[in-house]
Amino acid sequence: MAVFSKIGIIGGGISGLAAAKQLSGHSPVVFEATDSLGGVWKHCSFRSTKLQTPRCDYEFSDFPWTERDNSSFPSYEEILDYLYSYASHFDLLKFVKFNTKVVEIRFVGDRETADCGVKPGEYGSLLTGRPVWEVAVQTNQSDTVQWYAFEFLVVCTGKYGDEPKIPTFPRNKGPEVFQGQVLHSLDYSKLDQEASTELFKGKKVVVVGYKKSAIDLAVECAEANQGPEGQPCTMVVRTLHWTVPHYSIWGLPFYLFYSTRSSQFLHERPNQGLLRTLLCHLLSPMRRAASKIIESYLVWKLPLQKYGLKPDHPFEEDYASCQMAILPENFFSEADKGKILFKRASKWWFYEGGVQFDDNTKLEADVVVLATGYDGKKKLKAIFPGPFRSLMEFPSGMMPLYRGTIHPFIPNMAFVGYVESVSNLHTAEIRCKWLARLVDDRFKLPNVEKMLEQTTTEMEIMKRTTRFYKRNCISTFSINHSDEICEEMGWTSWRKKNWLAEVFSPYNSQDYEEK
Repeated sequence: MAVFSKIGIIGGGISGLAAAKQLSGHSPVVFEATDSLGGVWKHCSFRSTKLQTPRCDYEFSDFPWTERDNSSFPSYEEILDYLYSYASHFDLLKFVKFNTKVVEIRFVGDRETADCGVKPGEYGSLLTGRPVWEVAVQTNQSDTVQWYAFEFLVVCTGKYGDEPKIPTFPRNKGPEVFQGQVLHSLDYSKLDQEASTELFKGKKVVVVGYKKSAIDLAVECAEANQGPEGQPCTMVVRTLHWTVPHYSIWGLPFYLFYSTRSSQFLHERPNQGLLRTLLCHLLSPMRRAASKIIESYLVWKLPLQKYGLKPDHPFEEDYASCQMAILPENFFSEADKGKILFKRASKWWFYEGGVQFDDNTKLEADVVVLATGYDGKKKLKAIFPGPFRSLMEFPSGMMPLYRGTIHPFIPNMAFVGYVESVSNLHTAEIRCKWLARLVDDRFKLPNVEKMLEQTTTEMEIMKRTTRFYKRNCISTFSINHSDEICEEMGWTSWRKKNWLAEVFSPYNSQDYEEK
């Protein structure tokens, strides 16, 4: 017989913690598959992994960092300490069941339960008084399955970690023919310092990818190969992205370009009206100019042209898809020493001695590390019941989530952590504040048609803003996103002390602290 509780939360990362805090009045049950909080910060981090934003942009509104004005980027260990301090301060650990992996989710509501007696097309109350979902969990690799039943379920398993995305290869050209070692960045993150250094030291290493994980891997490989006996690490780059050395552009703080109301006024946003649309069109040269200013600085500051690493697309497209990576300080200095090499390639495959490319060149290798990302949808589909599995996809490739949280066609369930922003902690927290008030019936959702209209509008804006839209990122209209959430909760959307700060200073979690 299933153990019945009001609310279940799957995942103990940033989003799961935010949900547990905001829904703590309902004593939620949090399922964490591992022995630790932190999600990707615990299980997908390397020695060199650091936060990509200043710490004051990555904190809970009611729990500031003790040294929030420290300009250094926190290491992953500092972030884990911060998350545990937050969980302890608000007594959240009592809700968490560690080493408890969700293996199946089952819908046990009926049409009446899902609709809750409301009119056709409306979503209904989130707490029905009856079980709607059952969750099967296994503890510590046990064969025994324990079932739990919930009125409402919050899915916080995230888009990253757990399920590595592995490229597909032609027949007899995959890892099986390679005589060296192949691993994914997820496997590498599980190694301790000694083992990771030993993996790279004196070896010919190929790192596939050019996003944050690949860049950090290349630096760690270079550091393990110092001295005359050291071998260079070669990065295989398929798609170039803009990289940033720090948060200052020609002496100006980066936030002035994208993270203030005045800067976001230049970008298209949902529900902006005819006049706003016209203004946005008229001001588009200013938007392009901001992107060009940043590009000119990066080309001047970094040897992108020397190494053939200058992207063809505008900087704005990487920002709009949440793909702007902060470079480790010594990345290009290691490249200048010949410890990091670059190979541009659209197609590649394995041969017995290494990797081969579509230009018929070959690269000898002892170790190949695939920094090729993660498959968050595969993770969801593995545990979801059949009728709902197809709803994980949409024609655009993105999952339609109203306010980044509610799927219009899945009853009594929320998703947190699937629509990205520049600060995922901030957006997770404000969405969970919104969700907690929705659960308590302080406001009602619009009907399904209007929710779909809103999510479709947001996805169309993403598609017009960046070719990498499938990452589902709201960075160019994040302030507007928070405004609409505030208005729906009955809060004032302008959160600053005066109009000058409102227009020209950046927004962060502290602005959304409950007074």
